[in-house]
Amino acid sequence: MFELKKSFSVHKGFGLTLGITLFYLGLMLIIPLSTLFFKTFTLTWDSFWTTVTDERVMRAYQVSFGTAFLAAGVNLFFGTLIAWVLVRYQFFGKRILDALIDFPFALPTAVAGICLTTLFASSGWIGNLLDGFGIQVVFTQWGITIALIFITLPFSVRSIQPVLEDLNPEVEEAAISLGANRWQLFSRIIVPELLPAAFAGFTLSFARALGEYGSVVFISGNLPFKTEIAPLLIVTKLEQYDYAGATSIAVVLLIFSFITLIILNSLQSLNRTWKSRN
Repeated sequence: MFELKKSFSVHKGFGLTLGITLFYLGLMLIIPLSTLFFKTFTLTWDSFWTTVTDERVMRAYQVSFGTAFLAAGVNLFFGTLIAWVLVRYQFFGKRILDALIDFPFALPTAVAGICLTTLFASSGWIGNLLDGFGIQVVFTQWGITIALIFITLPFSVRSIQPVLEDLNPEVEEAAISLGANRWQLFSRIIVPELLPAAFAGFTLSFARALGEYGSVVFISGNLPFKTEIAPLLIVTKLEQYDYAGATSIAVVLLIFSFITLIILNSLQSLNRTWKSRN
């Protein structure tokens, strides 16, 4: 009887808190997202398919997915390196550097886009130097990629940093005492622990970059079939009062982002199961 009362007390208030949680998620997440599908359903299947497979739209998908994947890949490498430096070394200004990692979260994305455009333009500090080598960044896909790298860097660093902090140094010391060299230590001890977090950071960066608009709109130049991204095309259709067309493209991006996050959660669940069995 005592155990039953104790179990009941642990779950006391569950119904109320669950109800509030579902209400809040429905109000702030499910209802707004569902309006995309409801508006899209006003189109026939043929009209929807024609809209989302239009040549201009398909090219915008290619630009968005390609630059998002490249930006996430760059941050996968450099985010891991930055997290390693922040965790493993002590140096002057470390706290300032650690705080700067989250700066893209605090800075309005439009401001970030203006700053990057000014910096990489022909008259900018970096753009002027690159012009000497015949390299143009602004109004190209390279500019879009740089903007996405800037915006999504915190996802990679903050995904990997806690894992590095939790790594037991005694395991590494034991491996060294058994004769492991630096490469064996890194590839067999550190990398297996970092892989789930690294993939999580990559996936979050990719999903965030896929829907980015504010930081890209200035530096891309918005050239159709060249530097026009899918989110910008959505805004263009809204300005033309083509609401169903805009929501159709948005639904495609939403589905891909949702699939990406499902894959991430599934892999993390499998990783936890594997670790618990071993």
